[in-house]
Amino acid sequence: MPAPAASPLAGEWPTALLDPAGTRFSPLDQITPANVDQLQEVWRFAGPVPGGWEGGPLVVRQVMYLHTPFPNRVVALDLKRPGTVLWTYQPPVGRAARPTAARGDGARGLAWHPKGIVYVPILPGYLAALNATTGREIWRVRNADPRLGATISSVPLVAGDLVLIGMAGSEYGVRGYLTAYQADNGKLLWRAYTTGPDTDVLAGAAAASHRGLGQSTWPPEAWRQGGGTVDGWLTWDPILKMVFHGTGAPAPWNASPRPGDNKWTASILARDLATGQLRWGFQTTTGDAWGYGAEGENILADLRIDGQPVATVVHVGRNGFAYTLDRQTGRLLVVERAGPVNWVSSVDPNSGVPTKAPRYLPPANGTTRGICPATVGIKGSAASAFSPSTGLLYAPLMNLCMDVTTTLPVLVAGQPYLGASWKLLPGPGASLGRLIAWDPAVGAIRWEVGEPYPLLGGVLVTASGLVFYATTDGWLKAVDALNGRERWRYRLPSGSMGAPMTYLAPDGRQYLALPLGMGGWPSLANAATVRPPSWSSDQPGMLLVLGLPPAGDR
Repeated sequence: MPAPAASPLAGEWPTALLDPAGTRFSPLDQITPANVDQLQEVWRFAGPVPGGWEGGPLVVRQVMYLHTPFPNRVVALDLKRPGTVLWTYQPPVGRAARPTAARGDGARGLAWHPKGIVYVPILPGYLAALNATTGREIWRVRNADPRLGATISSVPLVAGDLVLIGMAGSEYGVRGYLTAYQADNGKLLWRAYTTGPDTDVLAGAAAASHRGLGQSTWPPEAWRQGGGTVDGWLTWDPILKMVFHGTGAPAPWNASPRPGDNKWTASILARDLATGQLRWGFQTTTGDAWGYGAEGENILADLRIDGQPVATVVHVGRNGFAYTLDRQTGRLLVVERAGPVNWVSSVDPNSGVPTKAPRYLPPANGTTRGICPATVGIKGSAASAFSPSTGLLYAPLMNLCMDVTTTLPVLVAGQPYLGASWKLLPGPGASLGRLIAWDPAVGAIRWEVGEPYPLLGGVLVTASGLVFYATTDGWLKAVDALNGRERWRYRLPSGSMGAPMTYLAPDGRQYLALPLGMGGWPSLANAATVRPPSWSSDQPGMLLVLGLPPAGDR
């Protein structure tokens, strides 16, 4: 079965991951390995607020849409007159309404509907729909309650006439869920919880083998504050009519009060698009004790495994392992380490269940030292890219370990419910960051590029065979998709945790855009060795646009 096609709008970028499959693979090929070293700045736009700009802009119908960190303004720019503001949307919440969010103020992006609607997630729990031409608010719904610690840091997904959105707050003992709304009027159609009874999890006949697990794998009533929030990327298959999403770590992060597998936290879930009913679930970390949620993107890729074509879901987990699953059934096809792992000795190749080892669980009270990877994961929220041309997935990784100190937690609404604290440490080797080319058909690293600091931004791959990514110490780089050889680098005004994207402008030329601005978990890191000396979450946000010189000037 073929994966969903690339962008249905040639040369445009209508959703954060570009296409329903989440590939971030652009068919544009004007920028090539032969001319990439001629890229130069064309224009820039100064963002109205500082903070972590994680997601790139959307480009649709000759308009670029930017999403800022909190207070989550939306700015529409006219690409016929680059940098000219068409309209600005200011959400009806002030700085005083800023909730406490473990992820900080970061913004990952927007979603767009062909009816001319732009959807904006707002940190204090709202999802708003805007008229794409005027910026006028069409509707707004409350999707999460920040008084309980629930916020929105994820990107909406448009799937047919639905718009889906998750929520954040596992760290506060919030119970996670995914919600589907009617795209044109905001009517709630279904809400599927991560934990609890089957009526909440929507585990019906289509997932008979999963019935009851949202409760039975927890101590009595512990699932009610069990975490597993849905604050990562969403993908969907228009043919199978299924949506795929990850879930966060269980709460509290000290595992001793919640013995059991704690389903469906730290899991990859497939749901029926129309009803939200669970089709299948795959848990990456049973009884997660280290904060290894599975919020990262689930890329839909068509692969050949053992000589047979297979429609798959590919996921690089925070826990250090990369998974290839059968898209229709959730059956594990491939699992291998993607970097240094010592919290377990291995995982079962058939079930994916971690093999229990001395470091499988920390003590109820005490300190465990040198656990790899760190709680931020071998891979954070930055999105990978997959090229159908090479069959490789390009993933931005972090090489960090940690010391963990556990204490017995106390649940107070709206306050962190962790029972654990961490000290981040450099991982083995000289590189704290890595860009890898992962072969998901066999579970192998084909090449990798070491970076001095953790990679926090997303990846772009193009049909011309280039992989673009930005670094926290201020470089935008292009490497060869086949071998990782560096083709070009460009000094940025600041570090970036943004995701590069590319588009065709009204002049018919291909451009590269990258948001700049830092924030989020690294600003809280207590080990200075894991972030650049120039780190600052107060740097003003900015969009940088680069292009090739006109043909006559090359």
